[in-house]
Amino acid sequence: MRTDVTTPQGIFVMPQHLTVPIYQRPYVWTEDEQWGPLWADIRRVAEHRLGSAGSMATHFLGAVVTQQAEAAPVGVQEFQIVDGQQRLTTLQLVLDATAAVFKGRGFDALGGQLEMLTHNSDVYVSGDEPGLKLRHTNRDRAAFDEVMQAAPPFDYSALKGRESLLIKAHEYFFGRVGQWLDQGLESAAVRADALSVALQSALQLVVIRLEASEDSQEIFETLNARGTPLTAADLIKNFVFQRLRLEGQDQAKVYQEAWPFETRFWEEEVSVGRYSTTRSALFLSQWLVSRVGQEVSPRSTFTRFKFYVEHESRTSMVELLEVITEQADFYREVTERSWDKHADLDRLALHVYRMSVTQSEITKPVLLWLTEPGSPYSEATVGRVIASVESWIFRRRLLRLQSSDQGRIAALLIETARGKSDVDLVGAVEQFLASQQFASTYWPGDEEIETTLATEAFYRRFSQPMQRVFLQAVEDWFRGYATPRRSKTGVRVHRDKQQVEHILPRSWKANWPVDDLAAQADRDDHVNRLGNLTLITASLNASVSNGAWLGDKGKRAALNKHDTFLMNRRVHEISAEGWNEELIDARTIELTRALLDTWPVPAGHEGKVIDRKSRLTKATVGYADLISAGLLDVGTTLVCADQRWPDARCEVLPAGQVLYEGEAFSTPAAAARRIRGGSGNAWWFWRVEGGPLLNTLRDRLLDGAAAEDSDVAEAEAPAPDDDAD
Repeated sequence: MRTDVTTPQGIFVMPQHLTVPIYQRPYVWTEDEQWGPLWADIRRVAEHRLGSAGSMATHFLGAVVTQQAEAAPVGVQEFQIVDGQQRLTTLQLVLDATAAVFKGRGFDALGGQLEMLTHNSDVYVSGDEPGLKLRHTNRDRAAFDEVMQAAPPFDYSALKGRESLLIKAHEYFFGRVGQWLDQGLESAAVRADALSVALQSALQLVVIRLEASEDSQEIFETLNARGTPLTAADLIKNFVFQRLRLEGQDQAKVYQEAWPFETRFWEEEVSVGRYSTTRSALFLSQWLVSRVGQEVSPRSTFTRFKFYVEHESRTSMVELLEVITEQADFYREVTERSWDKHADLDRLALHVYRMSVTQSEITKPVLLWLTEPGSPYSEATVGRVIASVESWIFRRRLLRLQSSDQGRIAALLIETARGKSDVDLVGAVEQFLASQQFASTYWPGDEEIETTLATEAFYRRFSQPMQRVFLQAVEDWFRGYATPRRSKTGVRVHRDKQQVEHILPRSWKANWPVDDLAAQADRDDHVNRLGNLTLITASLNASVSNGAWLGDKGKRAALNKHDTFLMNRRVHEISAEGWNEELIDARTIELTRALLDTWPVPAGHEGKVIDRKSRLTKATVGYADLISAGLLDVGTTLVCADQRWPDARCEVLPAGQVLYEGEAFSTPAAAARRIRGGSGNAWWFWRVEGGPLLNTLRDRLLDGAAAEDSDVAEAEAPAPDDDAD
């Protein structure tokens, strides 16, 4: 290995072939991120030379790595570009575009000097091969060759590859150079000379030259292209093909026939939590988790992949690549199937669709593990395992529990269940998930979900896509798809963007009046509950949506006439006398049962949690929690504890609302703000008439949760040893 600090002239002047290997990623530099800053650097150096005679100003462009190819019997020497192909390609485009501008202005000598850095002399060119010193062998080849061999004046719009970034870059620099020559006080000839010197000898690069026998991977891993960091997929790709070379494989053939990631599907950016990555990088990370049964962070994907190949995998790279390719094809197929809104999806594609709505990728490693080549698991077993994992996730989502620890549990599930037989796998997975007893990971039981959803403001708590997924599951339940006991009717509901409609409208006061303020508060509390929501295929006219329920032109008739969903037929059946809070409560129970049947738990599972206190803190306790715990009754009178407002009093309404001076407020805090004219701590502002502060009731609730945790911990603690001190 030899390392030199050199210039474009030092790199490009000798007759040679600098080859971009076929497996390297395509050209990705853009104007905003790279061309503009590079041109600014070049222009700055050239202008410094114009202003200071004899200036030795330089600009450092970064590092590149090349490796000498095996010597050919005849012809020029070939060097593989191990790293820095984006930078070297762009320099070639700048030099060629500038040479074209110079020749167009009559500066033939200067243009010829630059052309010597981009094109080999005719004496070194044989046959029909292009005389270019830098050669692309991947999909960029045609566009690069076309623009670098085109004769000025250029008509970029007439080039076949005019949409290529390579041709756009050439056009960008051609235009900028021409504009720059016409600026300033100096003549164009003087400015051209300064620019020529800057391009040839004022730009510096570190060039690491490797012998043919040296391993280039370690150096490659530490270097990135300017402003466009290599993804885990890029690093893995280069590592894979380096290993293939060592195994004596035909890299070009393997790349063409086996490398699956050179399509728009794999290159698309996808969001995962707070960061974005390519789908190929995401897949490789998930594939790795499926293999090792451990969480793998995005930043460590490549290093963990390399360790797996070198120390854990017992197969050759060509054999491992066959596995990766087969699973990548399956991954793409099931993902694309899940995008079909009208297909009758199989269990795996339906799962992928549902998880995409949750914007979660944590189950993909489980899916890849279950379906890996040679898997002993039947289609039925895979479907049941996926159903259990989906139930664990969606039940937690119904309670809006945290999801930050789910990736670890998914990886641990793979590690725990790997090796189980087809007969034993489902039971092992269910037992593993049921054994999770911490708030961050437990599998909620029926009772907790039923209690929560009975009064939950469902419409406010979930995004529109999540509401749609839950209600689609309900419709599938009505069609017989959730339980074996029901006969299936037709196919699953299509996954179009159906409208989520309030049966009792949010703007209910004009056509749905009630007698008093307490009833108004109760109606407001019911309007956003699960039982008052439904799906429709198209929005109802506002006058119908907010209009009366009964009558030939009422909302009930409109839903029955214009909609085919079974859930709406059920609404029609039970609402002949009207639609009210009692029916909303009854329908909430029915729809909750549909959701629980869709995502069931093993018989007898309760969803036991041994650290409930972590879910109940001063920051999370709400006024409605006091009512649910029996510490505060609906109808109780609260009085102001602040002596400045001795006459202030309110009445407790359902769901933690209060009635103050004839007006319903969403919380005691909202009423307190009205009284004070500003914010403050409502827990200390209100007390039960003749009783404690709300803050005291909150402390009692938290103390009760702490005592419950203590009882559970004591009951489950191991007995002390007889010989213990």
